[in-house]
Amino acid sequence: MNRVELKSRAKQQIKGKIGILFGVSLIIAFLSVAAFFVLSLVPYGNLIFATIVSPAFTLSITRVYLNVASGVKPDVSDAICGFDNFWSAFKVNFLGSLFIYLWSLLFVIPGIVKSISYSMAIYILAENKGKPALECINESKAITNGHKSELFILGLSFIGWILLGYITLGIAYIWVLPYIQTTFANAYYSLKTVKLEVASEESSKESALEETTEE
Repeated sequence: MNRVELKSRAKQQIKGKIGILFGVSLIIAFLSVAAFFVLSLVPYGNLIFATIVSPAFTLSITRVYLNVASGVKPDVSDAICGFDNFWSAFKVNFLGSLFIYLWSLLFVIPGIVKSISYSMAIYILAENKGKPALECINESKAITNGHKSELFILGLSFIGWILLGYITLGIAYIWVLPYIQTTFANAYYSLKTVKLEVASEESSKESALEETTEE
């Protein structure tokens, strides 16, 4: 997983799409605020929003940037596309958060490591509608195995860009956030490809061994 290549690819992929991506983000922000306001009127509404509603918006934005990374032009309707897999998004978020919390009870570092380990679960769900939450989490653990430090460093590499957004009172985030999101979508595709290549090599070795044994 080449960090420089992932970021360079993301810059090219978001060219000409910043306007529509900003529009999708505005719609998601508006709907999120509206849902938060409505739910705040009922007991435990804030908790309901954070645990049940918010993950569907996260799934929506994840699908948007997976599409951008794969060359598919985003559409404003994508702002609510995550709601067609509402409960799966909730379960992936709930189980992932629960596991990270339990690991964090041991110490801070295990919690950070596990948060990186589970970070690709939402991408896996976005590509596989209805996939069981535990399968998404386990598959995320598998594809991030041996690459967690790379993902951590990739995240750190955006600190300067995040500070730029802060300094410009959020204006730079119009470009910075799509850049970051698309880079991580590319990272997911890269990790997935590496995993498939390893599986293919192992399968080839097993086939060769079986042929040798039969001879």
